[in-house]
Amino acid sequence: MNPVSKKAIALLSGGLDSTVTMAYGLSQGYEVIAISFRYGQRHSKELPAAHKVAEHYGIKKHLVVYLDLSAFRGSALTSRQVEVPKHADASEIGEEIPVTYVPARNIIFLSIAAGIAETEGADRIFIGANAIDYSGYPDCRPEFFEAFENVLAVGTKRGVEGRAVKVEAPLLHMSKAEIVKLGKKLDAPLELTWSCYEGREKACGECDSCLLRLKGFAEAGFEDEVEYEVKE
Repeated sequence: MNPVSKKAIALLSGGLDSTVTMAYGLSQGYEVIAISFRYGQRHSKELPAAHKVAEHYGIKKHLVVYLDLSAFRGSALTSRQVEVPKHADASEIGEEIPVTYVPARNIIFLSIAAGIAETEGADRIFIGANAIDYSGYPDCRPEFFEAFENVLAVGTKRGVEGRAVKVEAPLLHMSKAEIVKLGKKLDAPLELTWSCYEGREKACGECDSCLLRLKGFAEAGFEDEVEYEVKE
């Protein structure tokens, strides 16, 4: 690992992608400040997972930001009145934007991360977004991140001084299998992560997030150590 000489913010949800992304940032020699969000999501099981991952890496500063996005009705992740879609297989996941989409979530999260980056003197924000094996969210596409970096360049003190914070999404063009392989290569604690949209004792194994995760592990040739209610 490179000597630590630079700071970065890592968005850490406690899931597979964000954990591998933080592991990647650490491998690049960054002193990482982790940020997790409790935004009124369907369950909070991912937060203990994020804490465990942060503790595993000895992260000195792990911030939990509390937001209330309950006004963003219509999303299965912020309203229990909307059911989480379930499928028998990942091949059944459609290309349309699903009801698990939370409006403007990455815009909000990245904006807060950018403010903290300026406060902490960090020059990078790492986010575990993916545009290959994902659920079709518009804020997980290359165009979005390019546009957001332009916003930071003109809308922040660092930006107008020519030192804009950069947004790095190292998993953006990877399949889930490639993400799992990278996680294993980096010795990331994938067994500590939580990806399921439900908040029960075990992962459901039927939501889009579970199915894509299981597909990734299977194609990568590894066993997922997380327990599932339904698992092929």
